[in-house]
Amino acid sequence: MSLNLTAKDKKVIFSEKAPKPIGPYSQAIKFGSTIYLSGQIALDTATGKIAEGGAAKEAEIILNNLKNVLEAADCTFENIVKTTIYLTDMKEFNPVNKVYASFFTADFPARETIQVAALPMGAHIEISMIAVK
Repeated sequence: MSLNLTAKDKKVIFSEKAPKPIGPYSQAIKFGSTIYLSGQIALDTATGKIAEGGAAKEAEIILNNLKNVLEAADCTFENIVKTTIYLTDMKEFNPVNKVYASFFTADFPARETIQVAALPMGAHIEISMIAVK
């Protein structure tokens, strides 16, 4: 089955309720029935600075920002099929996982969690997602 999608079928998704990108990328792109949500760090939409409080607090802010981008695409966390979590310290896995579990309660998406050396703006965590509508 061929979908015959072309570049003109690509749609930029943007939410005023989420931080503006800090580089040359979109908050999300919809292509066909798939929505690719760019990695988010815990930027405060008002100040443009990283929220304080550690990785768990950052995870909560990120997931709320991603929720706003999903809403702009007429989706919810139920549409998420894949997430990727980047942590600067794997010791934060359990606290972050607890926050993550409060946003996903059933039919969990596929996921990996990766420790990285550093993230933009000194963030402790970054999360990206893929949704299907």
